[in-house]
Amino acid sequence: MSDAFETAYSRALSGAPVTDFPSGLIPARVAIEGRSIRLEPLNPVIHAAELYLASHGDAEALRIWDYLPYGPWPDAVSFDAWLRDRAASFDPIFYAIRPHGSGRACGLASFMDIHAQNGVIEIGGIWFGRELQRTRGATEALYLMLRHAMGDLGYRRMQWRCNALNVKSRAAARRLGFRFEGVFYNHLIFKGKNRDTAWYSILDDEWPEIDAIIRSWLADDNFAADGTARRSLTEVMTERTPSRRT
Repeated sequence: MSDAFETAYSRALSGAPVTDFPSGLIPARVAIEGRSIRLEPLNPVIHAAELYLASHGDAEALRIWDYLPYGPWPDAVSFDAWLRDRAASFDPIFYAIRPHGSGRACGLASFMDIHAQNGVIEIGGIWFGRELQRTRGATEALYLMLRHAMGDLGYRRMQWRCNALNVKSRAAARRLGFRFEGVFYNHLIFKGKNRDTAWYSILDDEWPEIDAIIRSWLADDNFAADGTARRSLTEVMTERTPSRRT
Protein backbone atom coordinates (compact mmCIF):
# COMPACT_ATOMS: atom_id res chain seq x y z
CA MET A 1 0.00 0.00 0.00
CA SER A 2 1.36 3.46 -0.85
CA ASP A 3 0.78 6.50 1.31
CA ALA A 4 -1.24 7.88 -1.62
CA PHE A 5 -3.94 5.37 -0.68
CA GLU A 6 -5.26 7.80 1.89
CA THR A 7 -5.02 11.51 2.51
CA ALA A 8 -4.68 12.69 6.08
CA TYR A 9 -7.94 14.17 7.28
CA SER A 10 -7.62 17.91 7.90
CA ARG A 11 -8.90 19.10 11.25
CA ALA A 12 -8.62 22.64 12.61
CA LEU A 13 -5.75 23.22 15.01
CA SER A 14 -6.83 24.25 18.49
CA GLY A 15 -5.38 25.98 21.51
CA ALA A 16 -8.75 26.49 23.14
CA PRO A 17 -9.07 26.26 26.94
CA VAL A 18 -10.23 22.84 28.13
CA THR A 19 -13.27 23.26 30.34
CA ASP A 20 -14.65 19.72 30.27
CA PHE A 21 -11.80 17.72 31.72
CA PRO A 22 -11.60 13.95 31.31
CA SER A 23 -12.60 11.79 34.24
CA GLY A 24 -9.13 10.34 34.71
CA LEU A 25 -10.67 6.88 35.05
CA ILE A 26 -8.98 3.80 33.63
CA PRO A 27 -11.08 0.97 32.14
CA ALA A 28 -11.88 -1.53 34.86
CA ARG A 29 -11.39 -5.27 34.59
CA VAL A 30 -15.10 -6.03 34.42
CA ALA A 31 -17.15 -7.76 31.75
CA ILE A 32 -18.75 -5.58 29.07
CA GLU A 33 -21.98 -7.11 27.84
CA GLY A 34 -23.45 -6.62 24.37
CA ARG A 35 -26.40 -8.10 22.50
CA SER A 36 -24.40 -10.71 20.62
CA ILE A 37 -21.01 -10.57 22.30
CA ARG A 38 -19.40 -10.43 25.72
CA LEU A 39 -16.02 -8.87 26.51
CA GLU A 40 -14.44 -10.66 29.45
CA PRO A 41 -11.31 -9.50 31.31
CA LEU A 42 -8.57 -11.84 30.16
CA ASN A 43 -8.19 -14.83 32.48
CA PRO A 44 -5.85 -17.53 31.15
CA VAL A 45 -7.41 -20.16 33.41
CA ILE A 46 -10.73 -19.63 31.64
CA HIS A 47 -9.67 -18.51 28.18
CA ALA A 48 -6.31 -20.04 27.23
CA ALA A 49 -7.52 -23.30 25.64
CA GLU A 50 -10.27 -21.69 23.55
CA LEU A 51 -8.08 -18.78 22.43
CA TYR A 52 -5.24 -21.11 21.47
CA LEU A 53 -7.56 -23.20 19.31
CA ALA A 54 -9.04 -20.10 17.66
CA SER A 55 -5.61 -18.65 16.85
CA HIS A 56 -3.44 -21.73 16.24
CA GLY A 57 -5.87 -24.38 15.03
CA ASP A 58 -4.67 -24.48 11.41
CA ALA A 59 -2.66 -22.57 8.83
CA GLU A 60 -5.45 -20.08 8.19
CA ALA A 61 -5.84 -19.35 11.90
CA LEU A 62 -2.11 -18.61 12.14
CA ARG A 63 -2.52 -15.72 9.67
CA ILE A 64 -3.95 -13.76 12.61
CA TRP A 65 -0.37 -13.08 13.75
CA ASP A 66 1.00 -11.78 10.44
CA TYR A 67 0.90 -8.10 11.42
CA LEU A 68 0.95 -8.34 15.21
CA PRO A 69 4.32 -7.69 16.91
CA TYR A 70 4.17 -11.05 18.70
CA GLY A 71 3.07 -14.63 18.03
CA PRO A 72 2.40 -17.25 16.96
CA TRP A 73 3.63 -19.66 19.64
CA PRO A 74 5.03 -23.16 19.16
CA ASP A 75 2.68 -24.80 21.64
CA ALA A 76 -0.17 -24.20 24.09
CA VAL A 77 2.19 -23.99 27.07
CA SER A 78 4.13 -21.02 25.69
CA PHE A 79 0.90 -19.34 24.57
CA ASP A 80 -0.52 -19.73 28.07
CA ALA A 81 2.62 -18.15 29.56
CA TRP A 82 2.22 -15.16 27.24
CA LEU A 83 -1.46 -14.82 28.19
CA ARG A 84 -0.54 -14.79 31.87
CA ASP A 85 1.86 -11.91 31.23
CA ARG A 86 -0.91 -10.06 29.38
CA ALA A 87 -3.43 -10.69 32.15
CA ALA A 88 -0.99 -9.20 34.69
CA SER A 89 -0.53 -6.02 32.65
CA PHE A 90 -2.05 -2.68 33.63
CA ASP A 91 -1.44 -1.26 30.15
CA PRO A 92 -2.54 -2.84 27.87
CA ILE A 93 -5.72 -4.18 29.47
CA PHE A 94 -6.86 -7.25 27.54
CA TYR A 95 -10.35 -8.67 27.03
CA ALA A 96 -11.33 -12.02 25.57
CA ILE A 97 -14.24 -11.86 23.12
CA ARG A 98 -16.99 -14.45 23.57
CA PRO A 99 -19.92 -14.57 21.11
CA HIS A 100 -23.21 -15.54 22.71
CA GLY A 101 -23.98 -17.89 19.83
CA SER A 102 -21.08 -20.31 20.15
CA GLY A 103 -20.18 -19.56 23.75
CA ARG A 104 -16.48 -19.95 22.87
CA ALA A 105 -13.86 -17.25 23.42
CA CYS A 106 -12.46 -16.65 19.94
CA GLY A 107 -10.87 -13.20 19.90
CA LEU A 108 -8.78 -10.76 21.86
CA ALA A 109 -8.60 -6.96 22.10
CA SER A 110 -7.14 -4.42 24.49
CA PHE A 111 -7.19 -0.88 25.74
CA MET A 112 -3.63 0.40 25.49
CA ASP A 113 -1.40 3.48 25.54
CA ILE A 114 -3.69 4.84 28.24
CA HIS A 115 -3.18 8.47 29.30
CA ALA A 116 -6.21 8.92 31.49
CA GLN A 117 -5.45 12.45 32.73
CA ASN A 118 -5.23 13.69 29.14
CA GLY A 119 -8.19 11.56 28.04
CA VAL A 120 -6.21 9.62 25.42
CA ILE A 121 -6.59 5.88 24.83
CA GLU A 122 -6.19 3.30 22.08
CA ILE A 123 -7.75 -0.01 21.13
CA GLY A 124 -5.25 -2.49 19.75
CA GLY A 125 -3.80 -5.97 19.94
CA ILE A 126 -6.97 -7.05 18.13
CA TRP A 127 -7.52 -10.42 16.53
CA PHE A 128 -10.62 -12.41 15.66
CA GLY A 129 -10.81 -16.16 15.19
CA ARG A 130 -12.36 -17.39 11.96
CA GLU A 131 -15.89 -17.77 13.36
CA LEU A 132 -15.86 -14.15 14.52
CA GLN A 133 -14.33 -12.53 11.43
CA ARG A 134 -16.62 -10.33 9.33
CA THR A 135 -19.56 -10.78 11.70
CA ARG A 136 -21.98 -8.47 13.46
CA GLY A 137 -20.43 -9.63 16.74
CA ALA A 138 -16.95 -8.50 15.71
CA THR A 139 -18.24 -5.01 14.99
CA GLU A 140 -20.18 -4.95 18.24
CA ALA A 141 -17.11 -6.01 20.23
CA LEU A 142 -15.10 -3.02 19.03
CA TYR A 143 -18.10 -0.72 19.37
CA LEU A 144 -18.46 -1.74 23.02
CA MET A 145 -14.85 -0.75 23.63
CA LEU A 146 -15.28 2.58 21.83
CA ARG A 147 -18.47 3.33 23.75
CA HIS A 148 -16.95 2.42 27.10
CA ALA A 149 -13.94 4.70 26.63
CA MET A 150 -15.53 7.63 24.80
CA GLY A 151 -19.00 7.47 26.32
CA ASP A 152 -18.80 5.94 29.79
CA LEU A 153 -15.34 7.23 30.76
CA GLY A 154 -15.29 10.46 28.76
CA TYR A 155 -12.01 10.14 26.89
CA ARG A 156 -11.17 12.91 24.43
CA ARG A 157 -9.17 10.93 21.87
CA MET A 158 -9.37 7.31 20.72
CA GLN A 159 -6.40 6.03 18.70
CA TRP A 160 -5.92 3.22 16.22
CA ARG A 161 -2.42 2.32 15.06
CA CYS A 162 -1.45 -0.41 12.63
CA ASN A 163 1.22 -1.54 10.23
CA ALA A 164 0.79 0.72 7.22
CA LEU A 165 0.89 -2.37 4.98
CA ASN A 166 -2.04 -3.96 6.81
CA VAL A 167 -4.82 -3.14 4.38
CA LYS A 168 -7.50 -4.95 6.40
CA SER A 169 -6.71 -3.09 9.62
CA ARG A 170 -6.74 0.26 7.84
CA ALA A 171 -10.11 -0.54 6.28
CA ALA A 172 -11.47 -1.60 9.69
CA ALA A 173 -10.39 1.72 11.20
CA ARG A 174 -12.18 3.75 8.52
CA ARG A 175 -15.26 1.54 8.83
CA LEU A 176 -15.50 2.32 12.55
CA GLY A 177 -15.23 6.07 11.98
CA PHE A 178 -11.54 6.64 12.64
CA ARG A 179 -9.96 9.38 10.56
CA PHE A 180 -6.51 9.01 9.05
CA GLU A 181 -3.77 11.22 10.49
CA GLY A 182 -0.70 10.04 8.62
CA VAL A 183 2.18 7.57 8.65
CA PHE A 184 5.18 7.36 10.98
CA TYR A 185 7.96 5.98 8.78
CA ASN A 186 10.64 3.68 10.28
CA HIS A 187 8.55 3.70 13.42
CA LEU A 188 9.30 0.18 14.69
CA ILE A 189 11.32 -2.94 14.04
CA PHE A 190 8.78 -5.72 13.87
CA LYS A 191 9.79 -9.39 13.77
CA GLY A 192 13.09 -8.32 12.19
CA LYS A 193 11.39 -6.09 9.59
CA ASN A 194 10.80 -2.36 9.32
CA ARG A 195 7.32 -1.17 10.26
CA ASP A 196 5.79 2.07 9.06
CA THR A 197 2.81 2.85 11.26
CA ALA A 198 -0.50 4.34 10.08
CA TRP A 199 -2.30 6.49 12.67
CA TYR A 200 -6.06 7.05 12.98
CA SER A 201 -8.22 8.74 15.59
CA ILE A 202 -11.71 9.58 16.79
CA LEU A 203 -12.09 12.83 18.74
CA ASP A 204 -14.70 13.58 21.37
CA ASP A 205 -16.62 16.04 19.16
CA GLU A 206 -16.91 13.30 16.51
CA TRP A 207 -17.97 10.51 18.82
CA PRO A 208 -21.74 11.25 19.19
CA GLU A 209 -22.31 10.92 15.43
CA ILE A 210 -20.17 7.78 15.20
CA ASP A 211 -22.02 6.29 18.16
CA ALA A 212 -25.38 6.89 16.50
CA ILE A 213 -24.22 5.46 13.15
CA ILE A 214 -22.85 2.24 14.63
CA ARG A 215 -25.88 1.75 16.91
CA SER A 216 -28.16 2.12 13.90
CA TRP A 217 -26.04 -0.31 11.88
CA LEU A 218 -26.13 -2.91 14.68
CA ALA A 219 -29.92 -2.70 15.00
CA ASP A 220 -31.95 -5.79 14.12
CA ASP A 221 -33.71 -4.10 11.19
CA ASN A 222 -30.36 -3.72 9.40
CA PHE A 223 -29.90 -7.49 9.12
CA ALA A 224 -31.55 -10.01 6.85
CA ALA A 225 -32.60 -13.44 8.09
CA ASP A 226 -29.26 -14.92 7.02
CA GLY A 227 -27.35 -12.33 9.09
CA THR A 228 -26.27 -10.20 6.14
CA ALA A 229 -26.20 -6.45 6.77
CA ARG A 230 -28.53 -4.43 4.55
CA ARG A 231 -26.36 -1.28 4.70
CA SER A 232 -22.60 -0.92 4.42
CA LEU A 233 -21.10 0.61 7.55
CA THR A 234 -18.12 1.83 5.53
CA GLU A 235 -20.39 3.70 3.12
CA VAL A 236 -22.43 5.28 5.89
CA MET A 237 -19.25 6.49 7.61
CA THR A 238 -18.11 8.24 4.44
CA GLU A 239 -21.28 10.36 4.60
CA ARG A 240 -20.49 11.78 8.04
CA THR A 241 -20.44 15.50 8.72
CA PRO A 242 -17.05 17.27 8.75
CA SER A 243 -15.18 17.74 11.99
CA ARG A 244 -16.61 20.56 14.12
CA ARG A 245 -13.38 21.01 16.05
CA THR A 246 -12.63 24.64 16.90
